[in-house]
Formats: sequence, C-alpha cells, structure tokens
Amino acid sequence: MLNSLNEDTITAIATPVGVGAIAVIRVSGPESIIAADKIFSGKKPLSEAPSHTIHYGKIVDLKGDQVDDVLVSVFRSPNSYTGENSVEISSHGSPLVASRIIETLLDQGVRLAEPGEFTRRAFLNGRIDLAQAEAVADVINSRTDAALRGARNQLDGILSSRVELLRTSLLNISSLIELELDFAEEDIQFMNTSQILIKIDEIVLEINKLLGTYSFGKVIKDGINVALVGKPNVGKSSLLNYLLKESRAIVSEIPGTTRDVIIEEIFVEGILFRLSDTAGIRLTQDVIEQEGVRRSRQAVKDADFVIFLSDHESGFSGELYSELGKLTDGKRILRVTNKVDLYPSMGPDAEVYISSKTGEGIHELLRLMKKKAIGSEAYTENAAVVSNMRHYKALEEAAKSLLAAKDSLMESLSGEFVSVDLRKAEQSLGEIIGTVTTEDILNNIFSKFCIGK
Repeated sequence: MLNSLNEDTITAIATPVGVGAIAVIRVSGPESIIAADKIFSGKKPLSEAPSHTIHYGKIVDLKGDQVDDVLVSVFRSPNSYTGENSVEISSHGSPLVASRIIETLLDQGVRLAEPGEFTRRAFLNGRIDLAQAEAVADVINSRTDAALRGARNQLDGILSSRVELLRTSLLNISSLIELELDFAEEDIQFMNTSQILIKIDEIVLEINKLLGTYSFGKVIKDGINVALVGKPNVGKSSLLNYLLKESRAIVSEIPGTTRDVIIEEIFVEGILFRLSDTAGIRLTQDVIEQEGVRRSRQAVKDADFVIFLSDHESGFSGELYSELGKLTDGKRILRVTNKVDLYPSMGPDAEVYISSKTGEGIHELLRLMKKKAIGSEAYTENAAVVSNMRHYKALEEAAKSLLAAKDSLMESLSGEFVSVDLRKAEQSLGEIIGTVTTEDILNNIFSKFCIGK
C-alpha cells in the first residue's frame, strides 16, 4: 500500500511561485525521462543521456509550438533524490512558461505531485529515513543559522544514528530473551537478569539524554515567545524600539498609549525571539484599554518567558508581580529595571538594569534572554538534538515500555512479559526513523510539505 504511488510519474514546480530568473519543474517516476523526451527538442534524445548530465534544448507542446528554451537535468535510478528516474527542467522564470511546461507534461500522462510526494518517495525508496525526511522541511523553513544547523544535523542522520543504535541494542536483548523462551524446557539462559537490567538502564539513560535536549531543540527550531510586561510608562515600547533599532511602537508619557499587543521578531546569536509589547496591566475604565489589558494577560500565558519591567519612579509592583506568578509558573519571569540613565541609584531589585534610551545594560539583557531561552545546557555542533514533538513522544513511549520491562524482570515475571515491552520500546524507536510506520503517519508528515518537494 505504501509503495502504490510509485507506479505513477509525477511533476510539480520546485521553485517558489512568482516571477524570477528561472523556474525548475521536477519530474519523477518510471516514465519521467520518456515523458520529458517527448516534449524536448535537443541535439540528442534524453533517453540516450547518461545520469547526472544537463542538456540544452527547447520544450515543444503537442501542437508543435515552442514553449521555451530550457536546460534539462537527467538523473537515473537509483542515483536520484527520489531513487527513481528523474528529470529537472530549468526554464525562464515566468509563471506562464512554467505552467505551459507542466501542462505539456500532463498531456503525456504525467500527473501533478501531491504535497511532499518527492520526499515521500525518497523515504519509501530507502534514500532517507523518516527523521531525515522531516528534516528536509525543517531546512526549507529555517529562519536562523541555529535552526539551519539543527535541521542539517538531523538531515545528515545524526539523530537517526543514535536512535538506530538504541534500537539495535534493544533488538539484541529481546532476541536473546525470545531465544530463551524457545529453549524454556532445557532451562538455557543466554543472559542473566542483572545483565538485562544493566542494559535496559543504559538505554533508558540514553533516551533520557535525548529527551533532555527537546527544550533546547524546540527553541532552536521554532524560536521563543517573550512578553514585555510592566506598569504603564515603565518603557516597554521604548525597549522594543531599541531592540528593533526602529520606531515600531508609539512612545508617550501618557499612560495607556499601547492599546494592543504588538509582536515583533529579533534574532540573538541565531535564536529567534518573538517579542510581545503588551498594554500596561492595570485597572482602567477605558473599554478599549480594558481589552488591551485582557490581551496582555493572554500574551503572558502564551509566552515562554516574561520580561517584567519596572523603573525607579513607578517602583516594584508586588501586586502585578504576584499576578504574573499566577499566569506563569513563576520561574519564567526575568526582572528588569529600566531608566537607569535617569535614576543611577538603580531602583527596584532586578536581575539586570538597563536604559532603553542609551542602551546601557542591553547586552547583559540579551545574554540573560538567551540563557532563559536555552537553559544552562550547551550542545556541540554535531550533537543529536530532538526538536520534533513526534520524536519526543516516541522516545517517551520507548522509555515507559523499558521501565515496564524492568519492573517485570524485578518481579521475576515470565520472559513473555519482558519481551512484549521490549518490542514495544523497539517499535516506538522505529517510528522515529520509519522502520515502523503507518499510512496515516506518512500522510500527516508529508501533507505539511510544499508541492514541489
């Protein structure tokens, strides 16, 4: 069932929609070279072309009209992205030209590709595993250097290698236990209980290490939401403008200037921060400002952490800080005192003192923001990091199954019980790299891809 689509030859534009210098139309499947050959006019037929060669010519439609001058790249199975015969047609970047070429291919019996179908075929044909396939989308969607490095590591198979190693260890243990069951009457033991427990503990430890990277991986991949909160006029909008290096939010001495949540993005050493400049949280009779305060509270709930801004003049608001503690877990609040250029005596107790006017203390603020975002853990360039919720859940399930197997061993239960839980753990790990999968999982993953990938 999973390989049924591979009987078709598919096509789609692989470059972004719109006007550009070139457009690339991708074709893949058993008839891809033949179909392209029927609409291509060059010095020699594409059917005679070796793999990984490029050919200049013209695309001609069924009426014999020339559509465009093109370069056609030929990739023969199994040495292509999908593992199938593939062709990539590079034309001028007119949407009309690209559309005409695709229409001409459809006339040859080629069908339009579904979202992510090229990468799906690469997975089904063993060119990449499932974790690597998901990393393709992450590479495409990367917005920071850190996100790109993380996606590249996953695409290069660093996470897959770790998972496969753990899975192989589990297979070795469960195989020995199942072998013992076959020789139960002879009372042969291939591995004693203490050895199995040690092996399970080692695997659980490695899984927990991977699980521990998720917070860091999620921040690197998706960025982090930060709410700027404080009493009116403490300088929230001024801080946002300083960090953005532009006048994005209105700054005024009149309290209540900010009526809505303003969301902007900054990058700090490869990490994306989404800053929400909130309305000052206070009691007010102004209906519009009340809505702004309501939205501010929601922004705090949705934030990964909060910058709680005070100044010497307004002082530290214990009431507001207490409310923030209820809206968050209390550990996600970074206390900052602003306007130290006006009040050198520092004012309210804080983790960092800044001036959003002169920039004093901003470097230290950014350092603390990064520390809050990624925690104290540091990971090397080539470390296996989990950034995908599907992977995280699968690892969690594997750890639970292993602990259940450990309990069965310690209670001296039959090897059947231990074997079942070990197999469950192995299947959970297999779901990450695609050795165990379902049509629903694949559809869910690849439906999120763009059409030409």
